[in-house]
Parts: sequence; C-alpha cells; structure tokens
Amino acid sequence: MSWIESLAKYVPEIVRPKEKNLGFKRKMYWTLGVLFAFFVLGVIPLWGLDPASQFEFAQLELILGASFGSIISLGIGPIVTASIVLQLLKGSGILDIDTHTDAGKKKFQAIQQVLTVVFVVFEAFIFVYMGGLAPPSGVPNFQVMQLLLVFQLIIGGMLILFMDQVTSKWGFGSGVGLFIAAGVGKELFVRTFSPLSPSVEGIQGEGYIGAVPDLIFRAIPQGEMLAATTLLAAIIATIVIFLVVVFTQAMKVEIPLSFGRVRGHGIRWPLNFFYTSNIPVILVAALLANMQLWARLMQGWAERTLEAIGEGAATFGQNMIITVSRWLGHVGEQGQPIPFQDTLGFIGYITPPNMLEGFITGSVTGQMWAAAGVYTLFMVAGSVLFSYFWVQTAGLDSRSQAKNIMASGLQVPGFRKDPRVMERLLDRYVMPLTIMGGIAVGLLAAIADLSGTLTSGIGLLLAVMILYRMYQDIAKEQAYEMNPMMRRFFGKE
Repeated sequence: MSWIESLAKYVPEIVRPKEKNLGFKRKMYWTLGVLFAFFVLGVIPLWGLDPASQFEFAQLELILGASFGSIISLGIGPIVTASIVLQLLKGSGILDIDTHTDAGKKKFQAIQQVLTVVFVVFEAFIFVYMGGLAPPSGVPNFQVMQLLLVFQLIIGGMLILFMDQVTSKWGFGSGVGLFIAAGVGKELFVRTFSPLSPSVEGIQGEGYIGAVPDLIFRAIPQGEMLAATTLLAAIIATIVIFLVVVFTQAMKVEIPLSFGRVRGHGIRWPLNFFYTSNIPVILVAALLANMQLWARLMQGWAERTLEAIGEGAATFGQNMIITVSRWLGHVGEQGQPIPFQDTLGFIGYITPPNMLEGFITGSVTGQMWAAAGVYTLFMVAGSVLFSYFWVQTAGLDSRSQAKNIMASGLQVPGFRKDPRVMERLLDRYVMPLTIMGGIAVGLLAAIADLSGTLTSGIGLLLAVMILYRMYQDIAKEQAYEMNPMMRRFFGKE
C-alpha cells in the first residue's frame, strides 16, 4: 500500500488550522459559508446537458446530497462509496491496517482520499457514458461534449470533497452530514408549506405542493376526506418520527468512574444507545441510493439497446444488458420502482412502499408486504454490519475507549488502575450497544420510510440525528469558550 500513500501526496487536501482552538464564531462562519456554497453550486447547471436526459430522484438527491443536472450531480456519492468499500475491506480482513495507531490512521485516511478521487472520476464517466447525464444526440462534436460534461462533474465532485474537508477541519460536524441535512431540510419545508401548485411538463395541476396548504385549502373545503386523511397521516407521521428520533438520541448508558488521585469524586462516562450514531444509516442509505442509480442507468442502456435491435436478432452482449436491467427492475421518474413484465425486480424489493397510505386507501397488496419485509431486513442487517465495521475502524472499540478513559485520569471504582480492567468493563457494553443500536437505528429508518413521511423517511431520520449531533457540538464549544478550564479538563488543548 506504500504506492497509495505516495500517490496521496499529490492529491489536493485542505490543511488543518494552525490554531488548536478556532473558536465558536470562526467555526460557525466556516460552516455557514460551506452551506451557502453548497446551495449556490446546486443551481449552477451543467453546460451542454440535454434536458431530456436529466433524471431526477428525490430520494437520491436527498441521500447523496446532490442536485442532478447541476455541477454537483455526484454529491457525496464518491465520498460515501469510498468509505463503504474501505469498511468492507477492513472488516473482512482483506485490508490489514491497524487503525489504533497514528501511522495506521494516516494510512487509512490516505487510502480513503485516493479512493474518493478515483470514484469521483469513475462516477463522472459512468454518469455521462451510460446516458444518465448526456449532451443532445444531434449536437456537433458529440464526443467532445461528453468529455466536457465529465470534466464539469469531476470539478463538482472535487469541490464537494474539499467542502467536506473544510467543514470537518474548520467547522462543525462533517460536510457529508451537513449536505444531507440541508437537502432534507429544504425538501421538508417545501413539501410541508409550499403554496405553489404542482406542474408536469408545464401543465399546472390541482392542489398545492405543500401538505398543509393542500389540506386546509383543497382537501377539507372540497370534502375529499380520503385525501385529507392521507395528508394528515403524512404530517402526523413526520412529527412522530421526529419526536421518536430526538427521544432515542438522548438514551444512553452511564458507567460510574472515579478519579484515582481524588477520593470520593467521580463522574459517569456516557455511552449512547446509538453507539455509532448515524454513520451506519448513512452508509446503508448510500448503498441503496447507488443501487437505484445503477438500476436507472441500466434501464436507459437497455432501452437504447432495444431501440438499436429493432426487429433484428440481439447479440449475446445485448441480451445480457436487457437481462440485467430486468433483474434489477425499472425505476420511474420519481425514483419509484415500476413493474417490468409483472415483476418489480430487485430494486422493487429494497425500495420502501408507502404502507400507511396503503392502509388508509385499502390498497395494500402482498407484493407491498414482501417489499416492506425485505426492505426492513436489509436496513437492519446493513446497519448492524456497518455499525460493527465502524467500531473497529473509528477507534470506538473497548481497547481504544479504555485508553482514552485512562488518559483522563479515571478508573473503575474499587479496582487498580489498569487498562485491562477498564477494557473488560467496557466489553460488557460496547458490543451489545453496537448490535442493539444498529438494530434500533435500522428498524427506525425502515419504519420512517414505510410510514410515508413528507420527505424521505430515512432522510428525515438522518437529518434529525445530524442536527442533534451538531447541536451538541455547538453547545459543547460554547461551554468551552465560557469556561476554558473545561477544555483543559477534557483534553481539548
């Protein structure tokens, strides 16, 4: 892996600030600046893009922090995909790096940096040359225009990578979380309060985009009780999911510890129930989004292949393209799976149906139950798997936590000051919390998606968890500024 480390030296990277403590205001300015740049980049269109080739997935845009058709069409996809690949390689033992040491952490970060850039370039070519984002078919110098689109996508992908690094090193939280929360917040506000009417291909429809105006000014006055019940259920489901996530975020296990040199004084060391926070859900959601994206790209490729075949006989390669597309399933304009020869395909069974609306309208089918079961199982199993891998690679295992606690001058009451004693104590909590927290967060994400919230259920879950974590970081930073001794006590200097 030494060649990757050597290659990482040539990959541009945002340097950390020379000051150890930037201060609350400076961190806030950098965070807001990155957020503003993200929204600005999201409205800069790709030059030379054929509007007919642009596909929009509300789900994908929220989870991938992207804006399809703009310069940041790749979003955080390359960053999260690189993280998924490394987590799987590290967890399976193929990538043998000890992330408990400083040298191991640097090597792991170097590999992730290089792999992210590789995925930026790879996904840019895939998007353009598989027809996801392509120039008009009759434009002169078609191949040159394709390369220009690829170049713009690479620029956008690198800008997202740099903004993520700026946020994590100069601001609060991470850019990945910030972009997801920003996209979900915007979508939720529009879907809740927008007074505009929906339009399809320039034709204005009835009602309102926002659920609240649609409920108050259309459904109730016109006596459409079924529509009113559906809208009200979506609003209530959104509020309930929000409250449940906030409540579960505050759940934790507290371990009593004492100061070795000061008798009679101690603290309780908190271990959150969601031990790995929102990381597993982000990774699982990104994996699902990539699967939907590949299904959509394969669908377009298969459609063009069928047009090229016409009445003639298909070659082996053409048959393979069509077969793979049918196996994956077809995806509609809004990212929902559509039947293809009486089957949803694989994507159909990992895309959550709106079960709550189905119960209200009486349209629940056996296929919806099957899709809901497979999706829930996929979310729970994926969250547990990535929770376990993240604990091993992010320094959250018992041994690493024991070292951090011992470095703070704490020990188990009644026992001698020994890291092995602390590690055995933490073994009782860390792995059970990792498994139970992964199951709980995966189940909560699945229920949120199946309940038909106003925005993506999994996006809503992620946004609430990200904002809650950011609120804690901001409150902690303010506390440090008000009492510098606290910063010294917790080893932040």
